[in-house]
Amino acid sequence: MGGRLFVRSSSGVVPTSLGERLVPMLTELVQRADLVVVEAAAHASKVFRFGNSEWTPPSLHSALRSSLPSTEVQTETLSPTAAVDAVRRGWLSAALVPCMSLVEPDDTSGPALDTAVIVREPVWLAVPRGHPLSGEPAVETHHLTSLSWVCYARDHWFQPIEKQLFTRFPRADPEVLHYVDGHHEAMSWVRDAHAAALTTPTGATSDVSLVPITGTESTEMVMVWRSGSVARGTLSRLVETVRSYYCAYARTIPRYWAWMREHPADFPELLGHLRAA
Repeated sequence: MGGRLFVRSSSGVVPTSLGERLVPMLTELVQRADLVVVEAAAHASKVFRFGNSEWTPPSLHSALRSSLPSTEVQTETLSPTAAVDAVRRGWLSAALVPCMSLVEPDDTSGPALDTAVIVREPVWLAVPRGHPLSGEPAVETHHLTSLSWVCYARDHWFQPIEKQLFTRFPRADPEVLHYVDGHHEAMSWVRDAHAAALTTPTGATSDVSLVPITGTESTEMVMVWRSGSVARGTLSRLVETVRSYYCAYARTIPRYWAWMREHPADFPELLGHLRAA
């Protein structure tokens, strides 16, 4: 490099004036070398690795395999933040994550990410079967203040959405029985402890009742991948496959599917599927 970059002594390591100029450039070079290794590995791999949050049904794995018949498909369930990080590092080919804010890069020196909104999913109320509210066509937030709740842990992706909806309650401190780390745990508390929970309709289980909430919040389900890492034809097929799968899954939730058919403007990305159904 034409000179010393550091001076080492018993008190530590101090950069020289040359080191102060060159080290930032070398750091960028190392980062780009890592990207080269990741890109080469992705190009050579015939495995498509897809990440999903909360839980990944076998039927989603099968749908992805059918859309990519000449490629080995592997699926992995992990948190939205971990999934986006794995996509950015090249460990995952693509991922389906909730909340658009999760894919905003913290480090602009990293690889760029592209996204496609799969669906904007509303937040509904989950109550035990036979609950007085279960037969209502929809409920207002002031109807919910007397309920006992199961809420989401503060580091769970759904917690900010839940918190935003709770600010509309007349009562600022609803009774909370337990804090959960996922939708399925929340639904078990709804069923077994006769609690109430907020959930996306596809996050509920068949042994609870779902009720729409007037003026509710919603969350975007977003597919994310590294820019230029997925062929355009494959990408188009993949997005369509995930949207089609979402509609097929929504059909297994009769009240939600009927709601989607009655409110197609709330689901612009799925209009083609709703019209064809």
